Amino acid sequence: MTTVGQMLKHWREQRHLSQLTLSIDVGVSARHLSFVETGRSKPSRDMVLRLAEHLDVPLRDRNQLLLAGGFSPVFQESGLDTPRMSSVRSAIRQLLTAHEPFPAVVIDRHWNMVDANAGLTLMTSLVAPHLLEPPVNVLRASLHPEGLAPHIVNLGEWRSHLLTRLRRQATLTGDPFQNELLEELRGYSNEHSETEVELPGAADVVTPLRLRTPAGTFSFFGTIATFGTPADITVAELAIESFFPADPQTSEFLRAMS
Repeated sequence: MTTVGQMLKHWREQRHLSQLTLSIDVGVSARHLSFVETGRSKPSRDMVLRLAEHLDVPLRDRNQLLLAGGFSPVFQESGLDTPRMSSVRSAIRQLLTAHEPFPAVVIDRHWNMVDANAGLTLMTSLVAPHLLEPPVNVLRASLHPEGLAPHIVNLGEWRSHLLTRLRRQATLTGDPFQNELLEELRGYSNEHSETEVELPGAADVVTPLRLRTPAGTFSFFGTIATFGTPADITVAELAIESFFPADPQTSEFLRAMS
């Protein structure tokens, strides 16, 4: 059985922090931190939470740290359809609707679609139906040979951008599913090879998504919004990705269609 000290050591090493650096940040002695990691000292509930906060441990994993330390979990995980999440649902719907006619989508920690606005139809209409069966994984729908991939003009560039994001997220969270998804996406047949470092185009200020559709070729850039002070695991793991027109042609077409 993995101890709380071993788990804390794992997160510390994953963040590439020394015991001395972390102990200074938290305000404890390096000796005490060493004793906690080796099991010679049992950390208090407050100490576990303080260390987890400084190590930027996801809320889901903070509960696991508390359980390993003999304490009760403190972070709830509520279904998005429960009454206590009504204000969150309302905020999400307000953001999605306000962004129309431009596409926007809400995803969970595994990149599964939670909600979307009508503007996303421009993209989903190009994806094979079997990739749109719930749960819809937006990365799989984007890079699968029967998904958006054949319609993305700058596929090599966009593929590199998405895989880099997923790789960073997998490193940050240590989530096995994200690593498995990364390997799956890398295995898709693709004539473009992604780089380990994102390289912008000569005239780009952001990495665009250039999409070829029956109505023409359109260009988007994205922004990502998260809840600033989450106290619930579900809320902490939600992200809203909004796409904006990257050129006048795209903006004019979508406004005309709306």
